[in-house]
Amino acid sequence: MEIILNLGLLALSAIILWIGAVWIVDSAAVIARKFNLSELTIGLTIVAMGTSMPEFVVTITASFRGMGDIALSNVIGSNIFNLGIILGVVALISPVVCNKTLIRRDGLFLLFLTAAVLVMMLDQRLGRPAGFFLFFVFAAYNFMVFFRSARITVDRDIPNERKAGPPDFLKLVAGFTLIAFGGHFMVDGAEALAEIMGLSQWVIGVTIVAAGTSLPELITCLVAALKGKNEMLLGNLIGSDIFNFAGVLGLTCLLNPITMSASAIPSMLTLLAMVVVVLIFMRTGFRLGRMEGLTLIAISLTRWALDFQVF
Repeated sequence: MEIILNLGLLALSAIILWIGAVWIVDSAAVIARKFNLSELTIGLTIVAMGTSMPEFVVTITASFRGMGDIALSNVIGSNIFNLGIILGVVALISPVVCNKTLIRRDGLFLLFLTAAVLVMMLDQRLGRPAGFFLFFVFAAYNFMVFFRSARITVDRDIPNERKAGPPDFLKLVAGFTLIAFGGHFMVDGAEALAEIMGLSQWVIGVTIVAAGTSLPELITCLVAALKGKNEMLLGNLIGSDIFNFAGVLGLTCLLNPITMSASAIPSMLTLLAMVVVVLIFMRTGFRLGRMEGLTLIAISLTRWALDFQVF
């Protein structure tokens, strides 16, 4: 009976996440045109922060409950899931055209950030100095994206183009709210199922909880892909990974330092390697095809298998 209730919670959460994702993509695109911002900029910042709200809630809650492994593994696992499963699935559905700015600026920044977090993790503790550094980097990055990113030229005479209004901003906020609630319920159901199976905190965090908190990114990216919004799709994934490390982890460490087990290092090395592979794939022809998508999915599933000690 308990398993059925948790499965029902997961199904309800998926519906809430889907509705929230549709609202975010639709409203963000209209708002981007209103302010002459590119969809890449909106995806890297506003949409990325909104879809990463579940990671933020779970990580900071786990930290204050003394569950350092779940707090950190949720962030690492979510980033692996974003670049592996989500980007891989989207590339399988349809080739993803890559933006040069995204690769040279945002992709390389994510690589630097991932390497920096790995170095700071080597003593199995992330304290307030690390948190300050990460949050400062996060603030500086967002300042750069908003005030130095390329703006699009909008033809105000385009017929039938809908102009953004107050309902679009309300819709964006409502979408964020639905995603936050949906992600929270999803994690509750997934974590309960994992505990019934007798899994460790690290395995729960890096796999099931990470997948649950990454569902907003998955659904948002699928919706963006179906609507042909490649820049918002890639911006959401790269931006979410940056926000998870710099924003979520940075603020969490500032408020309450995290102590983790040695299990964190192998997963972090996998993530660093995945970032490198994704950048290489994106730079080759400036597109991600089906073979690249399959490769990314295989890397993620292999990491999961190792975490579950299947091999």
